[in-house]
Amino acid sequence: MSQHIRNVRWAFADVVCDYLLGQNSCALYLSLRYHLLHPDYLYYRIRELQKNFKLRIVLCHVDVEDVVKPLLEVTKTALLHDCTLLCAWSLEECGRYLETIKVYENKPADLIQGQMDTDYLSRLTHALTSVRSVNKTDVVTLGSTFGSLSHIMDASMEDLARCPGIGERKVFC
Repeated sequence: MSQHIRNVRWAFADVVCDYLLGQNSCALYLSLRYHLLHPDYLYYRIRELQKNFKLRIVLCHVDVEDVVKPLLEVTKTALLHDCTLLCAWSLEECGRYLETIKVYENKPADLIQGQMDTDYLSRLTHALTSVRSVNKTDVVTLGSTFGSLSHIMDASMEDLARCPGIGERKVFC
């Protein structure tokens, strides 16, 4: 996989993990094909890491056709041992994941978080349109009728259904 890591410096070293990504982060590489041959391998590798790293990533290369059972096993092992699971379907994708994590190791979290508008209507729209049947027009109606998200949440089903464009169908979905 080292031929797919081109945008960051790397070197071979004698470390317990497969990839040392920073002072407090590391990655273990696992091919699902290898996991099918050696089902306990991941457990022993994670155990070797102990608690030396704040971020422990299991980089899983999905290289088999029937992924359901082995991926479930890998997911359980990773979650039970406080590891983050990243799945990739090619060695190139594995390399890109490692490069990206390395590039962002010293960057603040807000650099990669989505930007959200600060005005109230935009934030209300973002929150309410995550509900499947609510559109932007409904948000304006609800906002002008009830005044705040708190009041919308406290409103009865009947009060919501009386709003133009909302009706019983949307309320009871």
